[in-house]
Amino acid sequence: MGSEGTSVTTIHVTGFKQFHGVSENPTETIVRNLKGYMQKKGLPKGLVLGSCNVLEVAGEGALAPLYNILESAAAGRDGESSNAGRVILIHFGVNSGSTTFAIENQAINEATFRCPDELGWKPQRVPIIPSDGDISRTRETSLPVNEITKALAKMGYLVIPSDDAGRFVCNYVYYHSLQFAEQHGIKSLFVHVPLFLTINKETQMQFAASLLEVLASLP
Repeated sequence: MGSEGTSVTTIHVTGFKQFHGVSENPTETIVRNLKGYMQKKGLPKGLVLGSCNVLEVAGEGALAPLYNILESAAAGRDGESSNAGRVILIHFGVNSGSTTFAIENQAINEATFRCPDELGWKPQRVPIIPSDGDISRTRETSLPVNEITKALAKMGYLVIPSDDAGRFVCNYVYYHSLQFAEQHGIKSLFVHVPLFLTINKETQMQFAASLLEVLASLP
């Protein structure tokens, strides 16, 4: 199978469990079903679907499992084969007020939680990584957000690029992931999805599969 010239893209995916105000988190369903869905559909050429994990909707208290995922993704790049190619982390989160998918371009170094997370933490105007600067510091993904958005829109999805991932757990996870990705030579992307009431489960599963396809086809 692996001819030397073929560069492989390995993608690791996370979603979130349900939390107050969201009794069914679509990202938990997407991530739990993605492997089976992609097996039926067939993986795009040159794509390896790595780990699929569901995270607690929590900031500080849930960092250990997040870093386990990040570290094993980076280790996969260093290990297995030297031509392992690209490693991409995709984090799915829900935006219950949204009617579209949103590809997040950046995270900001600020945790201001509108309500306590699932472990009861409610930071206000706190730097996510204090050693990384103050709360106005931003980090951007190294992936081409506009190109990815256009490719998905062409496939018929309601999708927009976004520069605001909020200040809650989604932004918190994305900021940690972007800093880690930069330090370890891998890539990170956060994608907000609406509720299944707004865009149904089948369409959201198709969207996740199409996103993998677009990422695998990037030069």
